[in-house]
Amino acid sequence: MGHIEHKVLSPSVANCFILTISDTRTEATDTSGRVISGLLFAAGHQVTGRKIVRDEPEEVLAALTGQLNTPDVQVIITTGGTGITARDTTYETIVSLLDKRLDGFGELFRMLSYQEIGSSAMMSRAVGGLAKGKIILSLPGSEAAARLAMTKLILPELGHLVREVSR
Repeated sequence: MGHIEHKVLSPSVANCFILTISDTRTEATDTSGRVISGLLFAAGHQVTGRKIVRDEPEEVLAALTGQLNTPDVQVIITTGGTGITARDTTYETIVSLLDKRLDGFGELFRMLSYQEIGSSAMMSRAVGGLAKGKIILSLPGSEAAARLAMTKLILPELGHLVREVSR
């Protein structure tokens, strides 16, 4: 069976939690989280919840662990904290939780981002993988980057990812 048949047999609805990681964003200013939520909803997926935490490893770890232990969550999408400043520790925190990495996710995101922003794309540490049978996809905090990842990578494969993880 090929990838087309896999997609046909994939669930059309995934239960997703959105975690925004930022020292400055609030519910009113969380444009990336709002874009991710809106695109998931428009595609027919369920948003089980949203949360904003500061870019502190303990806060990010606690939020992710809580969702990994929530039975109805299949996918966790994070936005923010993927840069290279001293405050950006999300990448290290997420990678420490992964049982399997989806290296292609970050590679494809940077390739697509390069087409839009040029060589600055190399500074993104977008990453994805599996933890406790769930999918974690970590996106940069900019609204444009979140929209790019959602429309070009995540939404076209979300059901397929959920299907493959459950096998």
